[in-house]
Amino acid sequence: MSATKRLVITAAGIILAGCAANPKPIIDKQGVDEQIFAQDWAECEVYSEEIDIGKGIAKGAATGAVVGGVAGAIGGDVAEGAAYGGLYGATRSGLDADRDKQMVFKRCMRGRGYRVLN
Repeated sequence: MSATKRLVITAAGIILAGCAANPKPIIDKQGVDEQIFAQDWAECEVYSEEIDIGKGIAKGAATGAVVGGVAGAIGGDVAEGAAYGGLYGATRSGLDADRDKQMVFKRCMRGRGYRVLN
């Protein structure tokens, strides 16, 4: 495996790990009833789970592979272009889906009157 391929795979792994390690939202709980808060948190989590990160990653990988394959055909190596394109598409789509999931959760909590600090 070439150094470039190792670098791309390592970078993608780090990006996806950062995505998974993203902290939970910070909520100002001053004057908040803990029971109601726990119920609201659980309900907002259910809404955010409607965003399917795995499906987004699969679509991104497929699209990236096609675009990468076309670029590779121009550059002379279709397979390598498709591999890089697929990896980039999967990573980008996974990060976008994770961001959307967090936004849905935060909007839900704000809609219920909480102050979301991050």
